[in-house]
Amino acid sequence: MIEGINFLFGEIYRILFVLIPVLVSVAMIVWFDRRVWGLVQKRKGPNVVGPFGLFQTLADALKYFFKEIIIPSSANKTIFILAPIITMTLALVAWAVIPMSENFVLADINVGILYLFAISSLGVYGIIMGGWASNSKYPFLGAIRSAAQMVSYEVSIGIIIINVLLCVGSLNLKDIVMAQQNLWFVVPLFPMFVIFFISALAETNRPPFDLPEAEAELVAGYQTEYSGMMYAMFWLGEYANILLMCALGSILFLGGWLPPIDIFPFNLLPSPIWMVLKILFLFFLFAIIKAIVPRYRYDQLMRLGWKIFLPFSLIYVVLTASFLMYFDLLPKAGAL
Repeated sequence: MIEGINFLFGEIYRILFVLIPVLVSVAMIVWFDRRVWGLVQKRKGPNVVGPFGLFQTLADALKYFFKEIIIPSSANKTIFILAPIITMTLALVAWAVIPMSENFVLADINVGILYLFAISSLGVYGIIMGGWASNSKYPFLGAIRSAAQMVSYEVSIGIIIINVLLCVGSLNLKDIVMAQQNLWFVVPLFPMFVIFFISALAETNRPPFDLPEAEAELVAGYQTEYSGMMYAMFWLGEYANILLMCALGSILFLGGWLPPIDIFPFNLLPSPIWMVLKILFLFFLFAIIKAIVPRYRYDQLMRLGWKIFLPFSLIYVVLTASFLMYFDLLPKAGAL
């Protein structure tokens, strides 16, 4: 009995050890996001609340906490409340399999990449539920857009991941990182890295693909009827998903926690620091694109996904497999 209780508390401690840094990181990247926008637009960005405006996100969170939650009288109240909870929960549980170093991962499962792909695919349900339960035309249109957009770009992301798996021969995220000890996959698979990055923008509804919540057309899309902490949970889930995609991009293409060169002084930094730096680099690209690229039309978005990314990704899978077979580079069973 005592051993069971100790095991339970140990697991809770490990979970909190992962979730709390993620939640803190979300607050910090919102500040970082705004500072990058300010830099691009030649203004200061957050600079009043706290040193360098670092507490601005905390002030916003407190504002959301004390704002009244309004549920439309015609809404399906149960689903309306569940939608942001599901969105935030799915965004957080995906971090269970993300390795920050060789020994620092909450759940080191053999099918980690499939787990991540499944969780990211389920994320669309929270948005669809929120848009439908609001019983309003603008949220419903935003939810329909989101379903089509996320499903379309998940197809491309799945095929891109196949290229990496062909080079590794394992679905384990730690194995994928260790396979890049000599050469990061961003070099041989650079076109796939570019398509993955653009698809990640669409998957997380980031500009220029923020069409499910296009304020010029749909007021605020699927979030129109939400307020207070329920709106903040959507917002938290969105940024946690963005960080997750940055972490996945780092693992698949940038060597995860591995330093660029395993020599002095690069090998002085702890492994988790390299992982964090790579995540921040990819998020910086996310922020820059939001600041400088105009929004796509919806037909342009669908054409890009189905007529350009999908065929090109399929062709690249064939080329990758052919190259590996011709030069006898396919990973052997049990090599990792």
